[in-house]
Amino acid sequence: MQRVDVAVVGGGPAGTAAGTAAAENDADALIIEKGVPRADREQPGPDSTDAAGMLDYWVDLMDLNETVPEWVKCRELEGTVFHGPTEDMTIRSTGIESSYPNFGFTFNRARFDDWLRERAEDAGATYRVGNGVHRVDIDPQGGHDLTLRDGEEVTAEYLILADGPQRTVTNRVLGSLLSGDTIDRLASTRANHIAYQEHREFPEEVFEENLLEFWWGVIPGHTAYPWVFPNDGTVARVGLTMPIGLDLSTVEHREEYALLQESDETVPAGNAYIRRLLEREYGDEYDIDAAFPLVEDRGKRNGTETYPISSTQPIDSPTAAKIAVVGGAMGATSAFHEGGDHVAVRTGKIAGRLAALGALRAYNSEWKHAIGNEILRNVSLADVVRGHEPADWDRTFSAVGRMLNDGEYHTQKALTSGLRGLGLLGSYGWTKFGYRNHRYVQIREEQYEQ
Repeated sequence: MQRVDVAVVGGGPAGTAAGTAAAENDADALIIEKGVPRADREQPGPDSTDAAGMLDYWVDLMDLNETVPEWVKCRELEGTVFHGPTEDMTIRSTGIESSYPNFGFTFNRARFDDWLRERAEDAGATYRVGNGVHRVDIDPQGGHDLTLRDGEEVTAEYLILADGPQRTVTNRVLGSLLSGDTIDRLASTRANHIAYQEHREFPEEVFEENLLEFWWGVIPGHTAYPWVFPNDGTVARVGLTMPIGLDLSTVEHREEYALLQESDETVPAGNAYIRRLLEREYGDEYDIDAAFPLVEDRGKRNGTETYPISSTQPIDSPTAAKIAVVGGAMGATSAFHEGGDHVAVRTGKIAGRLAALGALRAYNSEWKHAIGNEILRNVSLADVVRGHEPADWDRTFSAVGRMLNDGEYHTQKALTSGLRGLGLLGSYGWTKFGYRNHRYVQIREEQYEQ
């Protein structure tokens, strides 16, 4: 039986950051990744969990102490366009101070994973791919026993769970520490959204500006929206996020959603939604099949990929049991802003360092200090727009647009943006106040039986 100081379940951004930080602080760290075959990488690696965009202040929030290499990046960004059914607005600043010189960048997720893996191995961590975790026996005193799928056994003093929003291992581990039906809050159909995206070649003139694009109020579902992310050359990722298990019969005013059709009896498949989006936006000028072909050597398979995204409300970890949950598994990533490699990396780094130092009990307070404001923004914004219908999105973008000065938020314009704008600011501020003192946490540390 192998014995290590820190075992990390999951080799994505959170897991590799945890392994790197643990190894950098002189711990014997093992990262265990079951591995997912992809067309865009030569060997198995972690599953993709977002559309691979990074905003300026997210770079600082990751706290990597080194820059993301150029070979990982696809395109520098100048801003974001938010489309409502009829109203649009463009922002060219996140409004949050950062050291990164541009609005942000898109990047190749598989290369990002490979780079983070290299960092972990260079720091001295062991990254084992292709052999997942079958069973975990919790023992904070004698060491947690992990049985891998091939029968190998590993004992670790500290366990870091970084298996993403599907929480394949995390739910089993936490379920043994939570009473009643508390663990049901993390069930995949309640806590997750599903995302689907396609890699497509675009006409060159469509990329005159390096902008992310999002469409709100065109498909039903809370935090459901399509997007276009410009990548390298004239290739873009066209995708959408939608909640799992949405019953179309419960959607009011369904005729107002531009990408729904009268004949739809259930929520359309992701590829149908994307086709309708491209036809709506570009069909008058282009033949979609000829001008926007699939790039079949990208993504998981044949230019496409499907993946889960976790809820916007995180959980505390049972640190007294020498266990930390990080990244998507803890709900730190967000369906509202399309994933969150930045918070995954940061929570992993914090957990890995504290485990190596024997100070994991500080993890819950430290992650709140590091990413609490980011979580608070996401949870509050998601609540403010809960229940929005298409006309609400148009009114929102019209009001917010009046608060902007050349794409940047301006206080004076906000104060003179009218009742709708002031109402939005008031609602957002009141919602944030309601989540004060970290009330956005859906499972607290004291609820665990440790």
